[in-house]
Amino acid sequence: MIKRTRAELNKCIIHKVANKYNSGQNALSESLVRFDEESYELLLPFLLKPFGSVTQSYRFNHHADIGLNEINKYSADIFENEESFIEHSKNIVNHLYEQSNSANIKTGDVIVAYFEGLEYRDVLVEAVGIFKIESKVDFFQTYLDEEDSFDVVVQKGISTKKLDKGCLILNTSDVEGTVVLSVDNNNYDAQYWIKNFLNVKYADDRNLHTQNYLELCREFSEEVIKPEFGKQEQSSFLANTVDYFKEHESVDYHNFKDDVFAEDKHKDMFEDYKKHFEKLNDVLIRNNFDVSDAVLKKEKSKFKTEIKLDTNIQIKIDVDAPDAPSEYLERGYDEDKKMKFYKVYFNAEK
Repeated sequence: MIKRTRAELNKCIIHKVANKYNSGQNALSESLVRFDEESYELLLPFLLKPFGSVTQSYRFNHHADIGLNEINKYSADIFENEESFIEHSKNIVNHLYEQSNSANIKTGDVIVAYFEGLEYRDVLVEAVGIFKIESKVDFFQTYLDEEDSFDVVVQKGISTKKLDKGCLILNTSDVEGTVVLSVDNNNYDAQYWIKNFLNVKYADDRNLHTQNYLELCREFSEEVIKPEFGKQEQSSFLANTVDYFKEHESVDYHNFKDDVFAEDKHKDMFEDYKKHFEKLNDVLIRNNFDVSDAVLKKEKSKFKTEIKLDTNIQIKIDVDAPDAPSEYLERGYDEDKKMKFYKVYFNAEK
């Protein structure tokens, strides 16, 4: 969603956040980090790279007034006056500390950064970044001892392979508000980072509409089609769903039902489940919306099309091949063995 080709890390400060539940105390820095060239070149991509593959954005939320959202206020003040960066970085960490209402919330390092030159939708913008490092890895450090011999000691440090939690608040907005991007690779408490700390919600756009509809189809396949008609029909439905989204730039709910379901009773079952899904998840499934190819690519990887058998054999059906289950897979029953079977047709092994 962003490009970092021309990005620069203008300011950076590191604090340590404790856990209020365990009566810990934050450790707050007073000065900015002074980088050497090597650490700068390593830290910049570590912080920004995860956001290049983010498919959805958020907007700030508040039950009364968006201006009262803490992170919205602190970031807006920083954009208006960069001199407030250190003060508000402390406010950000203290606000994060207030959300640690469980022993499960991990302590860690908090990096607050100010970026310039990020490219978002072909426009260069500034951004306030907040990153929490929850996990550290062991590594060996060699050193020269008093006898002029090399020895080794184990130390803990930050791995550059994965960012635990992070967000970018961009200095740009649309009709819904300021654009916020977020990643969370240690999602042990879904409420802690997104809802309690940032207090954000998904932007109401094609990304959200595509995700909601594909989640509806996935749950329908798992809770209705699989128990009623079996794994082969479930896989076929999921493959037909993906094919419809690939072939259409926009989704029309009634056209989708006609395209995917051959029988009216299946359409009625889908209609009933859609109402159940909307009520259960407190979402509105749009009847018409533009397809997000990025979200489709991400969500279809969650579609489970394997047929697992109790004889330790698995049949995996390609979700991008909607005709394969009906054309090349047959299900039957063998009277002699008193067992069910699948017959698979093919020309050659790959």
